[in-house]
Amino acid sequence: MGTREKIEELIKAREEALKAGGEKRIAKQHQAGKMTARERIEAFLDPGTFVELDTFVRHQCTEFGMEEDRPLGDGVVTGYGKVDGRLVYLSAQDFTLFGGSLGGAHAAKICKVMDLAMRVGAPYLGLNDSGGARIQEGVVALGGYAEIFFRNTIASGVIPQISVILGPCAGGAVYSPGITDFIVMVKKSSHMFITGPQVIKSVTREEVSMEDLGGAMSHSTRSGVANLVAEDEKSAIELVRQLLSYLPSNNLSDPPFVTPTDPAGREEADLDVLVPDSPDKPYDIKEVIGRVVDDGEFLEVHPYWAENIVVGFARLGGHSVGLVANQPAVLAGCLDINASIKGARFVRFCDAFNIPLITLVDVPGFLPGTDQEYGGIIRNGAKLIYAFCEATVPKLTVITRKAYGGAYCVMCSKHIRADYNFAWPTAEIAVMGPDGAVNIVFRKEIDAAEDKGKRHGELVDAYRDRFATPFFAAERGYIDDVIVPRTTRARLISALEAVRNKREDRPSRKHGNIPL
Repeated sequence: MGTREKIEELIKAREEALKAGGEKRIAKQHQAGKMTARERIEAFLDPGTFVELDTFVRHQCTEFGMEEDRPLGDGVVTGYGKVDGRLVYLSAQDFTLFGGSLGGAHAAKICKVMDLAMRVGAPYLGLNDSGGARIQEGVVALGGYAEIFFRNTIASGVIPQISVILGPCAGGAVYSPGITDFIVMVKKSSHMFITGPQVIKSVTREEVSMEDLGGAMSHSTRSGVANLVAEDEKSAIELVRQLLSYLPSNNLSDPPFVTPTDPAGREEADLDVLVPDSPDKPYDIKEVIGRVVDDGEFLEVHPYWAENIVVGFARLGGHSVGLVANQPAVLAGCLDINASIKGARFVRFCDAFNIPLITLVDVPGFLPGTDQEYGGIIRNGAKLIYAFCEATVPKLTVITRKAYGGAYCVMCSKHIRADYNFAWPTAEIAVMGPDGAVNIVFRKEIDAAEDKGKRHGELVDAYRDRFATPFFAAERGYIDDVIVPRTTRARLISALEAVRNKREDRPSRKHGNIPL
C-alpha cells in the first residue's frame, strides 16, 4: 500500500469515528433532546481548539460475540482544548456506541486524559452519558471504574474536576462524579442513582420514578448531590464555562483576574437600611451579596439545598472570591447538619485552590431538635469548624446582625484565624439572644419584681446595649472595625488587597482527620 492509499485509509477511518453509532442512533439521541458527545465538546470548547486523543482505540473483548463489534473510540471521546483561552482536558461518553457503557479500553482513555490533566495542571471535565459498566467485559469494566476513582482521588485538590451528568449515571458509575468537585445536572434528562427503581421495588417494595429517585431536582433539593442544575444541555455547558471562569487551573495557580469596571469605592446606601430594626424579621442575604460584589454577579452553588446557608463565587476588585453566608430568610439562618456539610465542602474547595473566603454572618445558633442531635449535628457541625480552621487562604468576615453562641465561633471568627473581621452597627455578638440570657441570668430578679414584664424588658434593653453590640467585641480586638454598611465593598476590597500574599505555617502532618 502506497503513501497516498495509507493517507486515504486514515481519512476514511477518521470519518468512521466521527459517525459514532450511525445516523439512526444519532437521530435517536437528538429526538431525546440530547446532543452527541462530539456536539457537546464543540459547544463547550472555544471554536477550533479541540484535539482528540485515542481516536483509534478499540476494545479487546472477545466474549459474547463482541469480537465482531469493535468500533473506533469505544464509546468515549477524549482530548483537550481551551475554554476562554485556558487549557482543559475532557472526556465525553458517547451514548450512541454501546450506550456509552464503560469497558477496559473506554476506561483507559479516560484515565489517560486525567493523568495528562494532572501532569500539566489543567482542569478535567467529564461529560457523563452512560449505561454503566459493560457487562460483557465483567471485572475488566469494574477495574476500569476503580482506576478512574483512584485518579479522581489523587487529583482532588490538585486540579478542578467537574462532572456534567447528561444522561443516565447508575451503579458504581456515580462514584466518580461523587468524588469530583462539582456535579452539574440537567432537568428531566440526567439521572443518578446507586440502584434503580426496579431494584428498589424488588428489595423494599417501594415504588419510585426515575425522576423522583435520581433526577436533577431530587439531587439538588433533597440529597445535595447536584451542585448546579440547568434547564437544558446548552445551559449546563454555559454554567460550566461560567464556573471555570472563577477557578484557577490548578492548586499552584491563582484564579483568573478580570479587570473590573465596577469602582472599588462604590457605596450602596441601601445596605444602611437593609437589616430590619426588629431582630426577629428576616431579610435576604443575597441582596447584600449582590450590592457588594463586582457588577452584582454571583454564581451560587447548591442554590436549592440547605438554603439556610448560601455559598458561591463572585469577584471583588476583579479577583475571584468564595462567599459563605448565613441566610436569615430561611430557618432564621440557623446552622444545621446539611448547612454545615454544604459550607464545609465549599470552604475546603476554596482553600485547596487559593480562592479567598468572604463570610457574611447572621446566625442565631445551631438548629435545635432531636432530628439534628440523632442525625449527628455535633459531628457534622464540627466539619464546618474544621474547614474554616484548616483554611489558610485570605479570610474576611462581616457580621451583619446576629452572631450568637458557638455559631459565632464557627462562622470564621477572629479566634479561628480570620484575617480581618468587620461588623455592622446592627451586629449582636453574644453567648445567646438577649431574651434567653436575661431569663437565665436575672431569673430571680424578674420573679421578685412587681411588674415582671416591665422588669424583663428593662433588663433585655440593658443587656442588648452592653453585650449584644459589636463594640463589646471590638474593645477586645475580636472585631477589627465597626463599619458603615454602605462602605462594605470598599473595606473588603482594601482588606483583600492587604492580605493577598499572606503566609501561614501549620504543623507538618500527612493529613488531618476531619470528622466525616
